[in-house]
This record gives sequence, structure tokens and C-alpha cells, in this order.
Amino acid sequence: MKNLLANIKITVDERVYLKDPESSKKGQQIIENSILLIDELGLESFTFKKLADKVGTTEATIYRYFESKHMLLVYLISWYWNWLEYRLVFATSNISSAEDRLKIAIKILSGKVENDMDFAHISEVVLQRIVVAESAKAYLTKEVDADNKEGFFFSYKRLCKRISNIIQEINPEYSYPDSLVSTIAESAHYQIFFSKHLPSLTNINNGQENHLEEFLTDLVFKAIGK
Repeated sequence: MKNLLANIKITVDERVYLKDPESSKKGQQIIENSILLIDELGLESFTFKKLADKVGTTEATIYRYFESKHMLLVYLISWYWNWLEYRLVFATSNISSAEDRLKIAIKILSGKVENDMDFAHISEVVLQRIVVAESAKAYLTKEVDADNKEGFFFSYKRLCKRISNIIQEINPEYSYPDSLVSTIAESAHYQIFFSKHLPSLTNINNGQENHLEEFLTDLVFKAIGK
């Protein structure tokens, strides 16, 4: 199973980009360096000119792949959610207990990220920091409804639905599985952010992913009555 999944390609909806960055070495360099640069500068200060300088190419080359930095952010966030789903499918493939699969899902949403050598040009550790700090900017826009119709958030919604289905398997009578999963996913980001920057808003200490996992697990299982 591991050998099979090791050969998988994390795909992002083609409507997010103009040219698939995974289709060329230059595209992979753009993704690799955009992650490092957004993490360093923040999305507001990040520009395609700065990215082109870091990659050693031209702005025009960057624009052949993405029409804007917003679209690039959507691509990175989508890739991250697809990667988490890939991890979830692999980790739960031979687990019959729905309760155990739900615990694994919560662990993946909240736990420590390590770089995955199956995707050597992407630092998942750095990408998670971008997701924590910047992911809300992908959909808190005036264009969110149009972007949603284009399917830009399908990766996130598909992962949440997969976990929601596990909750319904455990307790079919629970009325709010979708709301609970999206709340947990967003709470994981906020609690990580708070622990690093606004510690008085959380009881989770910076770097203690196990405490965040325990908190979210307690919250979920009490909510669904298990």
C-alpha cells in the first residue's frame, strides 16, 4: 500500500492555474520558492517580481502559470488539503473502527507536520505555516461566491466531507457533522496561531500539538455523544 501511495501525484483543480506547475521543472521551482517566500514575507508583501528574482526567471514566466498571487495562494492551500486527504486515506485504509478513524483524522488535522519526501520540492512544514497564517485569505474575499462556483475550494470541502462521513457512521443521529468538521479544521489553525502570537487566547502552548489533538478530540467526541 505504501509503495502504491508513494507514486501518487497530488493534483489541484486545473481551473486554479493557467499551466500546471507540476508539468515542468520551472513550475516546481515556482511552487517551491513561493512557499518559502510567502512564509518569509507574508502574502501582503509577496509579489511575483520578488518570486521571479528568487527563482531566477521573469515575471512573465510566473504569469504563465498563475494569473495572480491570489490564485497561487488558492493553489497552495488546495495542494495542502489534498495532501492531508492523501495522508488520511493511507492512515485509515485498514482501520475498521470508525471511532479510531475519526481520532486519526483529528490527529492529522491538528498534529505535527513533517516534510514528505514523496514531494521533495514542497516543504509541508513551511506550507502548514502558510495555511495557518494565510488560508482564510483564500476565501474571505468579495469574489468568494464566484470562486466557489469555479470549484476553487473543492479540496477543502472534500476532506471535510470525508471526515463528516465518519462522524455520521459513528452517530447517524448527530445533526451537525459538516459544521463540526469545518469548526475543528478552522479551530486547529486558530489555536496554532494563537499559541504562537496571542497566547492569552488559548490553553495550547506553542509546539504542543498533542495538547491541541487532545482538546479537539475531547470536543468532537463530546459533541457527537461518544
